[in-house]
Amino acid sequence: MDTKITLAIADDELLFRQGLISILSKEKHLDILFDAQDGNDMMSQLRAAKQLPELVITDLKMPGLNGVETTKLIRKEFPDIKIIALTSYFSKPFIINMISIGAVAYLAKNSTPKLMLTTIREVAEKGFYYDEQVMKFIHEGLLNSNEQNKKSNFDTTYFTKREKEVLKLICEQFTTNEIAEKLFISPRTVDGHRNNLLLKTESKNLAGLVVYAIQNKLVNLDEHF
Repeated sequence: MDTKITLAIADDELLFRQGLISILSKEKHLDILFDAQDGNDMMSQLRAAKQLPELVITDLKMPGLNGVETTKLIRKEFPDIKIIALTSYFSKPFIINMISIGAVAYLAKNSTPKLMLTTIREVAEKGFYYDEQVMKFIHEGLLNSNEQNKKSNFDTTYFTKREKEVLKLICEQFTTNEIAEKLFISPRTVDGHRNNLLLKTESKNLAGLVVYAIQNKLVNLDEHF
């Protein structure tokens, strides 16, 4: 990757935050613009920043303005910033909630540095990154919440055959170039289909598109779990 990925980090635990900065600053393709001790500090720095980060990595449990509220504010004020949620609480309700309010990736605090770097790279490249466990939680959580509404009046003819193919590959987390190769079309055509899907589903980002697809049973990812 030629251009650097710009980041900002929010975590109230100083040692953990400094450890994170130490790991990430060794990577030549990453540039940490600033770090914050809580949500209020993060929002103040974002509002004053001359250069906004592409990604914000935020702890969820912080005093004052916590990571959940911070995520909501960032989504509202800086919708182009992608948010990676960082927490000790790796549970299904937490994950479903964070994704529903706009987090595009989810990392447990005991994750390996390698997984964190993979997540950052994938989010920068594809717009979101859910590992197998997170996808399983999304799948189970959304389908269970829809059990009482089994008779879906969703019109699947709303999407073209090609759009459905592109959607399935997006949900399987292939990049634009990989999708283009698999479907024997140009990356620009893939972008066109992806933009149509975002418009048709009224999704704000690819993470929202994945949730929408699972919620409306547009893709079958059962074989992955």
